[in-house]
Amino acid sequence: MSLNNKTAIVTGGNSGIGQAIVLELARQGARVVIDYLFHPDVSKIADLQKLVDAAVSKFGRLDIMVNNAGIETRTSVLDTSEAQYDEVLAVNLKSAFFGTQIAAKQMIKQGGGGRIINVTSVHEDWPMPGNTAYCLAKGGIRMLTRTAGVELARHNILVVGVGPGAVATPINLSTMNDPAKLAQLDAAIPLRRMARPEEIASVVGFLAGDRASYITATTVFTDGGIMQSSVGL
Repeated sequence: MSLNNKTAIVTGGNSGIGQAIVLELARQGARVVIDYLFHPDVSKIADLQKLVDAAVSKFGRLDIMVNNAGIETRTSVLDTSEAQYDEVLAVNLKSAFFGTQIAAKQMIKQGGGGRIINVTSVHEDWPMPGNTAYCLAKGGIRMLTRTAGVELARHNILVVGVGPGAVATPINLSTMNDPAKLAQLDAAIPLRRMARPEEIASVVGFLAGDRASYITATTVFTDGGIMQSSVGL
């Protein structure tokens, strides 16, 4: 298998896209550590360090870091509270920044390069009115991916984003359970359906492997074409 003897960490790996990523990396032979095992707070640097230390202690090295943990409040610029802003930026962006930093330091220390994959969103580039803090966090991850990818290239550490569109996960249950909303969403997607979590995970699995050895400092959008959709006027 392509990821045999590789050690991976996946944050937010207990449900949704994260869970699918864990299963995909394991299917390809990786040894996968998830933050759910000892419930660290990924917005805390000390807890992220403990997560990396646990992986290295158990398996001897870290080869793949998947910064996937994320939340949203579905609030606009006018009604987002300071507490909501702080939480969304901490869980989504701060965790990705310091997850990247801590993982990169370990990869440099052990040698041999590595992969850092940031699960972002079409909303790193595509506005979503009514979900401003989330979009801001994902936009930050966009520039984290690009800048860290350039900075870390000399260490053979590749940094890539994966930008899903609408995915059939618990975070979208309110839409999935409303036939009218679901029909409206499907109509806006050129492929006419939401993605399955496994379809996002397969892209992460590819980027973690040897066949993606020349991809860095960019985002691979996996959105069924929704970012390019048009009303045709």
